Amino acid sequence: MLVLKSYEVFIPGAFPTYTYVSRNTPDTSYSYEFRLAQSLKTIGYLTSIIGPSKTGKTVLCEKVIGQDKIVDLTGNDFKHSEDFWVTVAKKVGLSLESNHTERRGIEGEGTTGLIEKKSTAITESFRSGKDKIIQFFNENDLVLVLDDFHYAPEDMQLEMAYQLKDAIRKQFRTIVISLPHRADDAIRKNPDLSGRLNLINIEPWQLDELSEIATTGFQSLGMNIDLSYAKDIALESLASPQLMQSICLNLAIQLDVDHNRENAQITSKTQLEEAYKMTTINLSYKDVVRKLKAGPNPRGQQRKTYKLVTGENADIYELLIKAISLNPPKISISIEDMKKRIDELISDGDDKPDKPKVKSAIEQVQSIMQNSESIYQVFEYKDEEIYILEPHFLFYLRWGIH
Repeated sequence: MLVLKSYEVFIPGAFPTYTYVSRNTPDTSYSYEFRLAQSLKTIGYLTSIIGPSKTGKTVLCEKVIGQDKIVDLTGNDFKHSEDFWVTVAKKVGLSLESNHTERRGIEGEGTTGLIEKKSTAITESFRSGKDKIIQFFNENDLVLVLDDFHYAPEDMQLEMAYQLKDAIRKQFRTIVISLPHRADDAIRKNPDLSGRLNLINIEPWQLDELSEIATTGFQSLGMNIDLSYAKDIALESLASPQLMQSICLNLAIQLDVDHNRENAQITSKTQLEEAYKMTTINLSYKDVVRKLKAGPNPRGQQRKTYKLVTGENADIYELLIKAISLNPPKISISIEDMKKRIDELISDGDDKPDKPKVKSAIEQVQSIMQNSESIYQVFEYKDEEIYILEPHFLFYLRWGIH
């Protein structure tokens, strides 16, 4: 009998062979796997997948396509790219250099014809390069997966949509992945792609679906977990199967399941809370929290502070971060909800910031994030709603030391 290790069962950062959970799309009897497989078999169509961060969009692709058949790129790969096909070629190791020997004209000696020939040669080289890539993908049964499409510059998004319009007609299979509030408008609202898009919206994971990761995983390790404990972990996982895998792995490590399987038991919520804290110890958000709590440079002015129900004092930026971490944990919070959460933190005898002040503070923090490295871009404020881009950040706020 195969004896599995906890790290073989609970896999946060790669394909989870033993704890993969298949889900059906809402109001249908079809699974996401079936819909993606169907889309990829529809020649001449582009597949667009939209879903919240860390909800298994890439793992879904790996399940259906196979890891060895995926060529993965992200929107960030195109931030400094001048050409879509050159970037794709570099990823798969193809050379697009032309064998054409280029003559150079000498200024003042009738170079017009040579310039025209040079331009034509470049155009032909580009076309042949594009066709070379498409042929390579088709011959090797590869699929291009463009993750975080929204991170590409807007002009490059439009260029990619233009290039893909022709490529999919030549059986070049492509999947574009993006976040719900950053929907890939360059793809979904492109009139040239109208009628040639297969749209798959990934809904947030439900508690029972996430709980299945825990129950199935611990059964694979020869032990059971009470469903109430599994659901408690699922709630803290913030609709992220990746975070669910991490917590379950740390719980198994805490229980020393691999070396003490017969005696390992989950008997209290205290064990879960210790696993939550363990899960945060290697997360790199301490400096992020510090920077966001500090807010913008006060330029010598003293900020107003508020007396909290805990007895401590905090300014509006510290209040904002504290409010995001409150129960119930949510990956999107409206401005009205934020105002209520902040009010709950402040002592009844003290003034409370009005909605415009709360909104201004959120916008200031967003400006700080946008002008900082990508690790600081943990949430986004759009259309009166805060969207948590990194569930691990919110989890760290709730359980980490900062």
